[in-house]
Amino acid sequence: MTPSEFFTRSSNAVAHLAGRPPAFILAAGIVVVWAVSGPFFGYSDTWQLVINTGTTIVTFLMVFLIQNTQNRDGVAVQAKLDELIRTSRAAGNELIGIEHLTEQEVEEIRKKCEERAVQVKPIKPVPNRAGTSHPTGEAA
Repeated sequence: MTPSEFFTRSSNAVAHLAGRPPAFILAAGIVVVWAVSGPFFGYSDTWQLVINTGTTIVTFLMVFLIQNTQNRDGVAVQAKLDELIRTSRAAGNELIGIEHLTEQEVEEIRKKCEERAVQVKPIKPVPNRAGTSHPTGEAA
């Protein structure tokens, strides 16, 4: 296993575990134990330094792990959207890869899309069996 594969698998596992209720309970438990131990340590500077150092280190490392998983998720979603655009006959391929453009270029494309959307005649909602309306008449 390459270092990159190891990091990817590790960051996925840690990000998944960190988002689970037991991780929150563990973190809250650590804070409670730290707070309760305050009187035993006389609320000393060292006692405060323990929690400050611990939370700083965990936060610092989690930023990188979570950013890594977010980056990969974003790239995967973008690849899926690009494939949908590429295979759709109605969609224009000019939107593929716009995530690589500058913010100003993306904003110009967004405005053009909004202008085209205004020019399209709105679809009249059709009631479905449940009595609710959906633009295509299908259940949402």
